[in-house]
Amino acid sequence: MHEGQLDVTPETVRELVDAQFPEWRSLAVRPVASPGTVNAIFRIGERFTARFPLQPQEVAAARRWLEREAAAARELLGRTRSPSPEPVAIGEPGGDYPLPWSVQTWLPGVIAADEDPGDSVAFAHDLAEFVRDVRAIDTRGRTFEGQGRGGELPAHDEWMETCFRHSETLLDVPLLRRTWAVLRELPRGDTPDRMTHGDLIPGNVLVAEGRLAGVLDVGGLGPADPALDLVGAWHLLESGPRRALRERLGCDDLEWERGRAWAFAQAMGVVWYYERTNPAMSRMGRRTLARITADPPSA
Repeated sequence: MHEGQLDVTPETVRELVDAQFPEWRSLAVRPVASPGTVNAIFRIGERFTARFPLQPQEVAAARRWLEREAAAARELLGRTRSPSPEPVAIGEPGGDYPLPWSVQTWLPGVIAADEDPGDSVAFAHDLAEFVRDVRAIDTRGRTFEGQGRGGELPAHDEWMETCFRHSETLLDVPLLRRTWAVLRELPRGDTPDRMTHGDLIPGNVLVAEGRLAGVLDVGGLGPADPALDLVGAWHLLESGPRRALRERLGCDDLEWERGRAWAFAQAMGVVWYYERTNPAMSRMGRRTLARITADPPSA
C-alpha cells in the first residue's frame, strides 16, 4: 500500500514476542486480516493484539507516536460506554523488524467494513453517544495541533487538488470540485475545539448484532473541530440512521455541513490512493462520496 512498506511475518512476530515478552511464549501468534493501512495486526493468544507500523520511519519518531497512541488510549479508557483498547506494552525493534511496536488488549466484535451497520438506527444512537462522550473529555487547555483534518477546511486545498488530479479517470471530478468549492467555504465560527476520535471509518468500528461494540485506533484522540467525528455519519450510515444520529447529537446546520466536508476530504484521498493496493478502503471512499453527493450541501 505504501512505498517501501515493511514486511511483517508471523515468524518475525513470534521471534519478537518470545524474546521481549517471555511470559507470552505459550500464546499463539496469528495474523489478523484487516483493511487497515497503518499497521500489520497480529493476535497474541486471546487477550492481546500486536500492532506493527508498516511505513518506514525513524525509530525515535515511531516510538514517540506509539507513546502518544498509548497515552491517548489511556485517556479514553472507560470514558465511553463503548469499549476501546487498553495499552499493554511497547516492544522494541529486533530480528527482521526495524521499528518499535505496540501491544493492546483485544476487543471482540466484527469491524463495520465486514458487518455493515448502515441501516441500524440503534447503531446510529450508539455512535452518537460515543461522539458525545468523547466530546465531554476535558481538553485541559489543548487545541488542534495544525496537522491533518480538524482545523480549517481551506488548509486542505492543495491536497484536494492532488486528489482531483489523480481521480480524473475514477470519479466525476467536475461534480466533486463543485462540491468542495461549497464545502471549503464553511466558516468555523467561534466553536472551540473539543476532544475527537478523529477517524471514525468502518475499519475502526466494531459491530455486534447491529450495535456499536467497540472503537479501535484511538491514537488520534485529541482536540479538533467538533464536527470532525461527524465523518462517521457519512462513512457508516445510510440516510435514515444518519438523520437519527444528527437528531441525537443536536447538530446545527453549520456543524453538520462541516462534518460532511471532513468526510468528503477523507473519502477523496482514499479512493485513488488505495484503488489497487487496498480495494476495500477505496470502495469505502466511493460509497462515502456517493452518500455526500446524493444529498448535496446548500450553495
